[in-house]
Amino acid sequence: SSTPDVYIVERLFSSSLVVVVSTAMPQRMNIYHFKKGTEICNYSYPNNILAVKLNRQRLMVCLEESIYIHNIKDMKLLKTLLNTPSNPSGLCALSTNHSNSYLAYPGSATIGEIIVYDANNLNTVTMIPAHDSPLAALTFNTSATKLASASERGTVIRVFSIPEGQRLFEFRRGMKRYVNISSLSFSPDGQFLCASSNTETVHIFKLEQLGPSGGDEAATWTSYVGKMFSAASSYFPAQVSGMMSQDRAFATVHLLTSGQKNVCTLAMIQKLPRLLVATADGQLFIYNVDPLDGGECMLSHKHRLFGVDDDQVEETESEGSEVTGPAQACPSYAATAALPASGPVTATLTG
Repeated sequence: SSTPDVYIVERLFSSSLVVVVSTAMPQRMNIYHFKKGTEICNYSYPNNILAVKLNRQRLMVCLEESIYIHNIKDMKLLKTLLNTPSNPSGLCALSTNHSNSYLAYPGSATIGEIIVYDANNLNTVTMIPAHDSPLAALTFNTSATKLASASERGTVIRVFSIPEGQRLFEFRRGMKRYVNISSLSFSPDGQFLCASSNTETVHIFKLEQLGPSGGDEAATWTSYVGKMFSAASSYFPAQVSGMMSQDRAFATVHLLTSGQKNVCTLAMIQKLPRLLVATADGQLFIYNVDPLDGGECMLSHKHRLFGVDDDQVEETESEGSEVTGPAQACPSYAATAALPASGPVTATLTG
């Protein structure tokens, strides 16, 4: 059915469970089985729904000044967090791994405090003083051991340990200008973090492991790439070496357009790391990421999800320029993006 006024769509990993909120009824959440095309249930709330997040244990609904936590098995309301600090954009994050459900949301409307809440045990875990200005973006890594955040200024992205809330990394976007960071996402193995904004550049930062403790986790994309900090960390005084600051992104992507809302995520597709960027005008760009040397990422595929392209020749061009084999590769992008490992990819498109 055509639903042009839908502004929230959330899917439970790669299952058939889909949550939808429309501008016609912004206080009502509808849950559908989309393969059968049937509605499972719907719930109404006292104010407009600004965000919905779900994992295998919990479904949470974020309003401007309250958060509702449901048990996903039977949709029973377990907890209502009332009088939360004003959160007009509905900013929040829910971890997606199996063993815990951490919820992160702003602890202040004026400065960048993060409250980390345990949605399984229904208690507050920690409060993180993350930024001087209000929060603009939040995301957990797949294993829920790290939380990344950016403020409204968008100059610094910080990564904290979960549940302790200690600052682990600080990434500067390089530019001094303020930008609106719209999307933050970790790679499935937690080694990289991508950030997109209202500018034409997407930044990919690398989380270098420090000390012997990170040995196991690093035995993935980047086990053989300890160039940047491993040598340097031994020269820092003890209190400094716990938190690493980087002034340059490991890799970058220059989008064809800037100024429109987009969502970025890192995924493994055909065993290679890729950056996926979906834009509000209905396009999906897939870039190859060099896990060793980084640098400028090359465009691999471009898909039109809805809308019309300006140039009609683009289709024949892309057929010829596909590096990793055409048609049969296409279904695997959707499948890969929806894998539990990378969490649900979300695009909230208004209008």
